[in-house]
Amino acid sequence: MFKALFHAIERRPFWFGGAIFALIVIGGIVEVIPSFFENSRPIQGEQPYTALQLTGRQVYIQESCNACHSQLIRPFKAETDRYGAFSKSGEYAYDRPFLWGSKRTGPDLLRVGNYRTTDWHEAHFERSSSVSPGTNMPNFPWLFEEPADLETAFAEMLTVKQVYNVPYDQPGQPPLGDLEQMKQNALREAEPIVAAMKSRQVKEAFAQGEIKQVVALIAYLNSLK
Repeated sequence: MFKALFHAIERRPFWFGGAIFALIVIGGIVEVIPSFFENSRPIQGEQPYTALQLTGRQVYIQESCNACHSQLIRPFKAETDRYGAFSKSGEYAYDRPFLWGSKRTGPDLLRVGNYRTTDWHEAHFERSSSVSPGTNMPNFPWLFEEPADLETAFAEMLTVKQVYNVPYDQPGQPPLGDLEQMKQNALREAEPIVAAMKSRQVKEAFAQGEIKQVVALIAYLNSLK
């Protein structure tokens, strides 16, 4: 029966081509879809953003950093030689929205935490040409003046936990707690960043319990590895 069916299809090029196409599609679905779901899961060791890092990420979006910087390293030697290991889908499991970017006026920042330091970022935001002569990047003096919006970050953490099941409060993950606990956690996380900075304004504000936007942004950039 199957032999007769095969011969019947073989004599009709249109149906034969359609049968081959259908088999390729089925095989592709069987191979690709399981791999897609597996690779889209968080990679081993990947953790959700802390409140301070998430606040910095909001500053990153607010200042449209993703308009000039990508966070997507393609699997080409020219890319990996300059920026580090190519991007893996599981690295973006907790990113909402994705910040892949559409152009590179400045370098890709996906691995910036591996090669830039807190004091370098501070100088770059205060006067970018001091560390990158000839750069197109503007200065961001207001980041040293404006307080970080931890409350909005905390609200986002509660939302992604409930809606997307982001694993806050699970073993090995950043604790969520209440708003006051989150602020204390953010202050502890910000302490070594502020200690490594030179800005007197930032240090004086931190001594009064206030975290400036530049500190949160640096915390976010330091987490990109």
